[in-house]
Amino acid sequence: MIAQTDLSPGAAMLHRVDERFFVLEKFLSYIAALVILGIMVMGTFQVIARVVFQAPIYGYSDMIEQIMTVFAFLAISYTQRLGGHVRMELILGRMSGRTLYFFEILGTAAAIGVILILTYYGYTHFLRAFENGDSTIDVNMPIWPAKLMVPLAFSFLLVRLSIQLVGFVRLFMHPSEQLIGVPRMETVDDMAQAEIDAGLAGEAEKVKIANRNEGQP
Repeated sequence: MIAQTDLSPGAAMLHRVDERFFVLEKFLSYIAALVILGIMVMGTFQVIARVVFQAPIYGYSDMIEQIMTVFAFLAISYTQRLGGHVRMELILGRMSGRTLYFFEILGTAAAIGVILILTYYGYTHFLRAFENGDSTIDVNMPIWPAKLMVPLAFSFLLVRLSIQLVGFVRLFMHPSEQLIGVPRMETVDDMAQAEIDAGLAGEAEKVKIANRNEGQP
């Protein structure tokens, strides 16, 4: 927990924006989780209806195709906030201080550029489907709601990336400041310790890491 009394006015504002937007991101991730649960329940009913009653759910495949966009895209901003996306850290993992934050700024700015393009073309695909009345093949479900999910989710991601860009610029200017609005970069030892805390690592790995922490070979 960050004490806002210890922050400068600009850092305190960034912290408030980050925390309030994170509330929205968590809400969106809950929706995505509920959709996954709903798909699991629907799939169970589909199997039972098909095998037992010989009456599968009408339009099941079309519905799943449309619903998949919700959990596939809606939590993308939340994952970015936690640093959960795949990162190539072979080089970045060896950096620290201003050098690290400089390349993080470049990477985040590049990501913003790519997502801006994807958001624009995602919206044009949605608009075309909406105006033309595109629908699925089997039950003629309109597909524009599913296509709208893509630019909508990317818009949330753009906000998150913008917050992170400001956070990395702040850290580049003041490398010793607290991390605000950026994902915490974990080292290999940090991740191993997290696995130990979660009870996932084996006893041999626990002894190895404990010896390393104590300076033993």
